[in-house]
Amino acid sequence: MVSLDIILPAYNPLPGWEENVIHRFHSLEKALPNFQMHLFVVNDGSELINETKSREMISASVPALTWISYGENRGKGYALRKGVEQSDADFILYTDIDWPYMEESMIGLILRLSQDADAVIGTRNEAYYGHLPPARRRISKLLRKTNATLLRLKVDDTQAGLKAFRKNVKGVFLSTTIDRYLFDLEFIYLLSRDKNHSVFGFPISLRPGISFSQMNRSILIEEAGNFLKVWMKT
Repeated sequence: MVSLDIILPAYNPLPGWEENVIHRFHSLEKALPNFQMHLFVVNDGSELINETKSREMISASVPALTWISYGENRGKGYALRKGVEQSDADFILYTDIDWPYMEESMIGLILRLSQDADAVIGTRNEAYYGHLPPARRRISKLLRKTNATLLRLKVDDTQAGLKAFRKNVKGVFLSTTIDRYLFDLEFIYLLSRDKNHSVFGFPISLRPGISFSQMNRSILIEEAGNFLKVWMKT
């Protein structure tokens, strides 16, 4: 049986997030009976999570749980590296704490990984972009064009929050250094530079009712600097 770790970074999630995680995890377990699944929740310095209550609530329904926590918010990339460090599964998949993607998208991504891929990257379509605020949508599309032309990545869409990879790629993921949003870009850039790793995109869809917030100016400035850091590696 193939082992599969699901890693979720958590930073101040909305109330009721625990029940959603439990439900989505069990539903995916039923859909993938040939996989032995383990859940990782990484509390990225949240101020709104009651740690004891949330951990006990999830572990009561999902015994295969690893809970990781630290006091200071460090960013999604940092949180995911903390989870991946402790993973020993054949396959590793990460997504957002609100589990925003259709189950069919997650299953398809995992099954694609089961074929001949070392990493499978969720890619977005126009319907997906319709859920983004206008400024964030423009930035996302510009980044995608830049990825294809300037960085020449194997998959130009780097920022969808659903990706999976095999254990042999774990070291590449852990070698990333960006703590916030563009860790994905850095990860795919490193994979793209290595001809021995097969990387494929896979179209994904959002669940109904999912929406995204605006990205504040300070984060945009920080991520612009992170993009330049990746570009300087070329």
